[in-house]
Amino acid sequence: MQTNFSPEQLRDPAIARSNQILRSCVHCGFCTATCPTYQVLGDELDSPRGRIYLIKDMLETGRPADARTVKHIDRCLSCLACMTTCPSGVDYMHLVDHAREYIERTYRRPFPDRALRWVLARVLPHPGRFRLALLAARVARPFRALIPDPRLRAMLDMAPRRIPPVSRNDDPQVFPARGERRMRVALMTGCAQRALNTDINDATIRLLTRLGCEVVIAEGAGCCGALTHHMGRTDESHASAARNIRAWTREMRGAGLDAIVINTSGCGTTVKDYGQMFRDDPLAEEARAVAAIARDVSEVLVRLGLPEGAPKGLRVAYHAACSLQHGQRIKDHPRMLLRRAGFEVVEPADAHLCCGSAGTYNLMQPEISAELRARKVRTLEAKAPDLIAAGNIGCMIQIGSGTGVPVVHTVELLDWATGGPRPSALGGGAT
Repeated sequence: MQTNFSPEQLRDPAIARSNQILRSCVHCGFCTATCPTYQVLGDELDSPRGRIYLIKDMLETGRPADARTVKHIDRCLSCLACMTTCPSGVDYMHLVDHAREYIERTYRRPFPDRALRWVLARVLPHPGRFRLALLAARVARPFRALIPDPRLRAMLDMAPRRIPPVSRNDDPQVFPARGERRMRVALMTGCAQRALNTDINDATIRLLTRLGCEVVIAEGAGCCGALTHHMGRTDESHASAARNIRAWTREMRGAGLDAIVINTSGCGTTVKDYGQMFRDDPLAEEARAVAAIARDVSEVLVRLGLPEGAPKGLRVAYHAACSLQHGQRIKDHPRMLLRRAGFEVVEPADAHLCCGSAGTYNLMQPEISAELRARKVRTLEAKAPDLIAAGNIGCMIQIGSGTGVPVVHTVELLDWATGGPRPSALGGGAT
């Protein structure tokens, strides 16, 4: 793609990088075949190619973002299926991130939009505040029909019927390995997951220690920054990320770390990108070091070697989270681990398509999100599974709100198969 940035514009490192990305696009349109929003809406401007044209025009002219451009960029899920498909290797992820940051700086949204985004940025990354919000949602749910804004109704619908108690396993501490220590790892406990489903971190700690890992919950680590990063709120996202970088760097320089384990794939995609996010920051070296040892939990389990289990007699439909299969390019590890543990694993049709969760997308674009959820649930249920497994809390909540089939995290099943308790979504209880 031909671009026409001025020499003065190209002195801005962000513009220079986006210029390189834009010039790598050859207009081929392969991305339209795998873009979920294009499939739902059928509008060229709601495809990666269309959005690239909008971003190019906005950045080249240097004008403030307009409502038309904002609408189509906001509709992007950042599922990154387009990057998996693109034969030219267009780095769409960093281009759309730059566009969102530019929009946040130059566009004044209507007040309801500003208020909603402010609330999400102030609540979701903080587990304590998020728990209070979930309790408030339960109180407000009976009045749902009186609420005019579909986004607020979506927030009420997302709130689980049961809010789990706080898990003290998420507090800063060290869990010793059982038997000989094979690795020393830091577990990222996250933010929303600590309010929505504490079983995931608990299962991860049990499984890793059982396989010989010393597991560290680092003092000062918290939200990865993904939520605010994808809103274009760079200062807030970098502040969250910097706290993690400093917390894990202290551990790396102290007793050392073999890996930073992440069991929420959306967070994993962001942490692995810290080196890029902080490339011009004084923390650049530390950010690169952290990103270099960040691992999805499935990567670490493959390295450790999961014991082979007897057949469980359970048919598991595996949902591949976009942030795992497209963002981190990890496709086979979770399925291989589940099969090794003794589960029958099946995959839905169009497994590459997003379920519509995408961080806060299901709250800010509820109509499109609901259509994508319905499509995903249909393909999963068509496999007649006993349960559905996924590696991302957002996907679990999204899919679980549209089906009666139990939805569990992959690591919960692997923990159960190697001696842990039965996942609570399956009835909990005995080992």
